[in-house]
Amino acid sequence: MTSPVYLALDLPQLDQATDLARRVGEHIGGVKLGLEFFCAHGQHGVHEIASLGLPIFLDLKLHDIPNTVAGAMQAINRLEPAIVTVHASGGRAMMEDAKAAASERTRVVAVTMLTSLDQRDLARTGIAGSAHDQVLRLAELAQTAGLDGIVCSGHEVGAVHRQWKDGFFVVPGLRPAGKSTADQKRTVTPRQARDDGASVLVIGRPISRADDPVAAARAIEATL
Repeated sequence: MTSPVYLALDLPQLDQATDLARRVGEHIGGVKLGLEFFCAHGQHGVHEIASLGLPIFLDLKLHDIPNTVAGAMQAINRLEPAIVTVHASGGRAMMEDAKAAASERTRVVAVTMLTSLDQRDLARTGIAGSAHDQVLRLAELAQTAGLDGIVCSGHEVGAVHRQWKDGFFVVPGLRPAGKSTADQKRTVTPRQARDDGASVLVIGRPISRADDPVAAARAIEATL
């Protein structure tokens, strides 16, 4: 069975990123390339990582008017990503156009609420109610728009899974037991997220900044 772990590979040097992905490749199921990586290395960098044979998750969090997002999606189709993110808060029409413009081989998932945010942050942006309720609302909107799934924290994935039985759920902000949460506010362990219905577990610093990344990846894999 392919590992559900996708390594968040946001490193400033392409050779370092490629080396890390190659070293831990046997213990992960794919690689997540976010804004930091894409802005630094562009499509060339994506091709370099893809040459290792690992599925690519392009976490670009597209969020603009529907026509612009559709055009961006068409532009990245040539990279053949396995997963691409858009922001659910962009609205139903934007998500519908993103899905229509994506390759049939690409899962389009909607980011609901960043794991660096909590209920106080929501209130400051004018959104009433709990983080849990906001994620469920946006998940329902993404499902209605025809997307494949969503991105949410491990705190909400169980409830979303019960609401959307066949959805594809990406859970970031994971931390192995006993590890620092750093700038993440709503974290759970990889095992808990998987048990609650996560399809993909995005893990970055606990592997990429470990003294021994291979041992760290192997240890996380063993808990699953």
